[in-house]
Amino acid sequence: MRWESPSRLLLLLGVVALAVVYVAVQRRYSRYAMRFTNLRLLDRVAPRRPGWRRHVPASLFLAMLALLALGFARPTAEVRVPRERATVMIAVDVSSSMLATDVTPDRLSAAKTAAHEFADLLPEDFNVGLVAFAGSAAVLIPPGTDRAALHAGIRRLAEGSTGVPGTAIGEAINTCLQAVRTLDAEAVKDPPPARIVLLSDGANTAGRDPMESSLDAVAAQVPVHTILFGTAGGAMQLGGRAVRVPVDGQTLRVVAEETGGGFHEAGTKEELRTVYEDLGTSIGYRTERQDISARFIGLGLLLAMAAAAGSMLWFARLP
Repeated sequence: MRWESPSRLLLLLGVVALAVVYVAVQRRYSRYAMRFTNLRLLDRVAPRRPGWRRHVPASLFLAMLALLALGFARPTAEVRVPRERATVMIAVDVSSSMLATDVTPDRLSAAKTAAHEFADLLPEDFNVGLVAFAGSAAVLIPPGTDRAALHAGIRRLAEGSTGVPGTAIGEAINTCLQAVRTLDAEAVKDPPPARIVLLSDGANTAGRDPMESSLDAVAAQVPVHTILFGTAGGAMQLGGRAVRVPVDGQTLRVVAEETGGGFHEAGTKEELRTVYEDLGTSIGYRTERQDISARFIGLGLLLAMAAAAGSMLWFARLP
């Protein structure tokens, strides 16, 4: 346990001082009572003395003050907090071919819109990460529950943002798998349930063979769902002339089939919903430091009510 405002613990000295004064007053009262020499008359006047009960309300009251002082010092402790470990990685193709306008307004913009919509469909406690890939792949947003950061990352996606030309679907899959493996300290021994959603025009031109990466995904039990953007007649402007960039749906289809995922063409919200419906959950724990002053304050209030109840029951008054 640690105290965020340790100087406030000095208030405990005041509680100790009150306890000392109480003991002193009780002793003085006892000495005064003993001066009453006619003990028979004393028994008739007060045949039922409260005895030990007279100290209970005061003791509870002092304990309440001590607990409130401890709570006021803002105690904190390491607490195990449950955490949903289910993870979804969104991989978006930012290669130059994604600028083709055969999908309105272009393939990349359509993919970003789909990524935004898919992120909104997911439960808030699911971990979602973002990977951008062209000739290489990079994690833009590590898997987590911060949806604002995720949407900001999706908005930042731009053609060529990885700095390496080409389309490396295999590298994107491997990068997503690595992000899942490093979700938390438990991920190596107890991998979280995970899915990869890959949005691309499907023309693999760089990096690892997507089929090899698919085998890695199968071994990790992480299905890859692929969404194809574009048409066979797609073209983009390059150097003032139109360059054909046809889609390669076959690659994405095989990747999905090999890993147990689904293949979609410019997926709708309904199709995207199926990606996580069978994902399942896995509750893990993380340790974080939390303020536990409420525990002290709550117990102090219970003692205050007990002191009041005892005083009213035995003495017909509040302490």
